[in-house]
Amino acid sequence: MLKKLLVVAAVVGAAALVVKKVKASSDERALWHEATTAPDLR
Repeated sequence: MLKKLLVVAAVVGAAALVVKKVKASSDERALWHEATTAPDLR
């Protein structure tokens, strides 16, 4: 029982790290997009 709980905790922790990394990458990409596109001066 304890082994199963540890495995589940490890999987949840790994999934949380992956989600955090993907979100950070997406935020970084959005920031670069905003910084490198020409302003709309209409």
